[in-house]
Amino acid sequence: MQFLPVNMADMRDRGWEQTDFVLVTGDAYVDHPSFGVAIISRLLEARGFRVAVLSQPDWRSATDFQRFGRPRLGFLVSGGNIDSMVAHYTAAKRKRSDDAYSPGNRAGKRPDRALSVYCQKIRGIFPDIPIIIGGLEASLRRFAHYDYWSDSVMPSVLYDCKADLLVYGMGERQILEIAKRLDNGQPVGEIIDVRGTCYLCGIDGLPQGIEVAPLKKCRESKREYAIAARMETDEQDARRGRRLIQRHGEFALVQSPPMPPLDTETFDMVYSLPYMRTYHPMYERMGGVPAIEEVEFSLVHNRGCFGACNFCSLAFHQGRQVAKRSKRSLIIEAEKLRASPRFKGYIHDVGGPTANFRQPSCEAQLKQGLCKGKKCLAPTVCKAVVADHGEYLDILRELRALPGVKKVFIRSGIRFDYLMHDKNESFFRELVEHHISGQLKVAPEHCSNAVLDCMGKPHIEVYKRFSRRYFELTKKAGKRQYLVPYLMSSHPGSTLKDAVELAVFLKNEGIRPEQVQDFYPTPGTISTAMYYTGLDPYTLKPVDVPRTREEKDMQRALLQYYKPQNKAKVLAALKQIGRPDLISCLITGAGSARLSKKSKRS
Repeated sequence: MQFLPVNMADMRDRGWEQTDFVLVTGDAYVDHPSFGVAIISRLLEARGFRVAVLSQPDWRSATDFQRFGRPRLGFLVSGGNIDSMVAHYTAAKRKRSDDAYSPGNRAGKRPDRALSVYCQKIRGIFPDIPIIIGGLEASLRRFAHYDYWSDSVMPSVLYDCKADLLVYGMGERQILEIAKRLDNGQPVGEIIDVRGTCYLCGIDGLPQGIEVAPLKKCRESKREYAIAARMETDEQDARRGRRLIQRHGEFALVQSPPMPPLDTETFDMVYSLPYMRTYHPMYERMGGVPAIEEVEFSLVHNRGCFGACNFCSLAFHQGRQVAKRSKRSLIIEAEKLRASPRFKGYIHDVGGPTANFRQPSCEAQLKQGLCKGKKCLAPTVCKAVVADHGEYLDILRELRALPGVKKVFIRSGIRFDYLMHDKNESFFRELVEHHISGQLKVAPEHCSNAVLDCMGKPHIEVYKRFSRRYFELTKKAGKRQYLVPYLMSSHPGSTLKDAVELAVFLKNEGIRPEQVQDFYPTPGTISTAMYYTGLDPYTLKPVDVPRTREEKDMQRALLQYYKPQNKAKVLAALKQIGRPDLISCLITGAGSARLSKKSKRS
C-alpha cells in the first residue's frame, strides 16, 4: 500500500504521464476513511482511475494548481471535512489561531470560502476543464443560503464557483457514476440526471420539479426564505424527495432527488479499501495533523441520523435514513487497528453521527420515507419508533472480546431519549459497565422546553430520567463515572429568562459545565433559517433571536454562573429580567433556587 501521488515525482514512480482526476482539498492529506477525500480517491482508484491529491494548495498563484498538468477527466474539489468559514472563525466571528485539519494545527493554510477560491483559480487556468465540487461546504451551500459571516443571503455555491456539477450528501455513488460517464466521453454539461447532484441551466426549458423561492425573493423576503428552507429540508429523503429548482437570475439551480444511502455490502466495501489510515509523511516535520488523533483508533458503524436536530447539518447532508456496516466489516477493521504499532489496546469509539442508531426509525420509513415535517424523537418519541440496541450491543461484545483489546469506548453522541425508549435495559447496563472512559457526554442542550422545541430536541424531563438511571446503574456497577452535558446558549427562541432558567437548573442539579457553546449559524440548517428570519420555518411564527453581543455574552455567562469573571454579566442579566432574588443563589452560592411559575415560559 502507498499514498496517492501528491507531486510529479510520485506520478513518475507509478509510471503515469497524466492523471484522470486531480482531487483538491482544503485539508491536509489524511488517508483515513473519516476523511471524505480519502474515500473518494480510494474508490476511484479501485475502479482503475488515476487520482492525484492536491492538498491545501497555495491559492495566491497558479503554480500548485498546475502541479500535475491537465487531468484527463477533470478536477474534483472539496473545501475539506468542515466548512472553511467554520474552520477559520468562532461563533463570535473571531479568527481562530488553530486548525486541526492542517499540519502542526496551524491556521491559515486555506482561504476563506475555499471551495469558490479553488474553483475560480482552476477555471482561470483550464477554462474548459470539468470541475465537480463536493464535500460539506458544497453540500450545505447548494441553495441560496444565509451566510453568517457576511450577514447576507448568498447564491448557491455552484453559481459562485462556476463549477459544472455539485455532489451533495455522501458522494460515493455519484462520483463513480460521473467518472464512468466522463470516461465514456459524455460531456459534463449533459450529465444532468444523476441523483444526489445539482447543476445550473438557463431558465428556458426548465425540467419538471418543485420551485422554491428564487434567490431574489430570498433576499427580499425573510418569510419566503423561511419557506424555501423548509421545502429544501423536507425534500431531502431518498424515497419521496422530489427534484427542486431555484432561479438565480438568468440561471436556475436544479437539484436532483437525493441518492439512496449505501446498502451494507457497499458500505463495507468502502471501508475495506487500502487506506494508509494516517496523514501523509510529508507532514511529520511540521508536527503531524491533529485531526487524526480522534479517529485513528475509532470505528464508524453507521451514517445518517433520524434525530435531526434543527441546529445540526446531518439531516441536510447525510440524510435521516440510517445506513450501517456489518459486524464482520467492523471486526476486520478492528483487526487492522490491532496490527498498528501505535495501538495501545483501546478502541476510542464505535459510533457515527449518533452512536446508538443501527436500524430504521420505524418499519414504515423503509417504504414511504421518513415523515415530512415531523421528527421521530422530538418533542416526544413517536409511537412508531422501534428502539432496539441488540445488534449494536452484539458488535460491542465481540469487539471487546478480541485479543489485545483492553477497552472499547463510545465517544460519539448517545441519543439518550432513544436509549430510554428501549424496554430492554441490557445496552444501558453494559454501556455503563464497559464503554465509558470516566465520563459520558450527552446533549440535552437546554432545559427550557420552549427552547428545546426550537432546537428539535426532547424535553428536559427525559434527560432527568436518563441522568437518574445513569447514576443508579453506575453506583450498582461500583464505578465512579460522570455525565458531561453539552449545552448551548443563544439558540433562536432562547430569551434571557430562558438562560436564567437554565442557570437555575444547572445550580439545582449540581452541574458546572467547563465548556459551553454559543449557537453558531452554519449554512443549511433550520436553526440558521430561524436566526436569519426570526421565524420558525414550520409554523412561520415569530421566534425570539438573541442578536446583540451584550445579550449573547450574558446568556453564555449564565451557563457558567459560578465563575468569578462572569459575576458582572450574571448580575446584569438578573437585574434586567427583574430577578434580584436569584443573586444570592447564583452569585454568592447560597442555597438552591426555584423559578416561580410566572417566571417560566409556558
